[in-house]
Amino acid sequence: MKRYTVGVDIGGTKCAVVLGKGSVADCETKDFILDKVKIPTVFEDGPGGMIEKLFECTEELLAKHHVESSQLTGIGISCGGPLDHEAGVILSPPNLIGWDRVEIVKLFEERFSVPSFLENDANAGALAEYMFGAAKGCKNVIFLTYGTGMGAGLILDGRLYHGTNDMAGEAGHIRLTQIGPVGYGKAGSFEGMCSGAGIAQIAKIKATELLQMGTPAKLCPDTESLETLTAKVIADAAKAGDPFAKEIFAISGEYLGAALAVLVDILNPEVIVCGSVFTRSYELIWDSAIGILRKEALGRSLDVCRIVKSGLGESIGDFAALSIVLNEGC
Repeated sequence: MKRYTVGVDIGGTKCAVVLGKGSVADCETKDFILDKVKIPTVFEDGPGGMIEKLFECTEELLAKHHVESSQLTGIGISCGGPLDHEAGVILSPPNLIGWDRVEIVKLFEERFSVPSFLENDANAGALAEYMFGAAKGCKNVIFLTYGTGMGAGLILDGRLYHGTNDMAGEAGHIRLTQIGPVGYGKAGSFEGMCSGAGIAQIAKIKATELLQMGTPAKLCPDTESLETLTAKVIADAAKAGDPFAKEIFAISGEYLGAALAVLVDILNPEVIVCGSVFTRSYELIWDSAIGILRKEALGRSLDVCRIVKSGLGESIGDFAALSIVLNEGC
């Protein structure tokens, strides 16, 4: 009997249900995922309404591919934290308003009668890169989400590390400077200085300074244009040679180097895989980051550590949800 895996990726703007093959040994990365359905996250529907839509998407995929529930090895659910992965409960994530103590594993198991598992998105991303991506074959791995926020998933000695109460890997909360953009509720944090939202904040601060001095940046000629400064807009301008935009990424890159040095020194990983913003804007960030990293990190630790772009790119969310099941050995 053919075996399959279902992955459910729950985000603040969109959700996805993915159908994959039954084990990581079945195939190469390029054909592991068989199909996918995406839907927008609608807060007005509440968690109950959205979960019902996810059920329907799952049933749609199974019917389309003539898969019975009995053929599923399990269902993996990836969601932003905080959450309790052992209890299978989502605990009020900041990007999912109203999702308070949602017993999502219980709900999926009741609907489909197959084992279901919950992980936060950073942990799931680490598993995906470890099984399919840039960290394949490594035992000690750090995965940085590097998106709108900055979370970390940790694979230590070949095992996913959760910490005492699922709070391991909150690297975005590390303070890098006393004054700076706010991320994860803390000024000057790793998330504040290096995430997509943080890069936009740095640009707005610097652009405001230039406006007040009467020497506005070309990218931001007036106060109204401050709100147009997103990480993508700044990256596009930097790639086109805009000096202001290039400076913003250089500043962020220096703080990235400092944060990576902390992680390298404490955890001694073989590889640190960076997703999203880093993957798309590597050439804008890395030169300034590596200089600080070499200066700050212990040489013996840095010598055995690679810092790389995500091997799964924009597909990481799909592989992440499926990897949760594969990690459970179902």
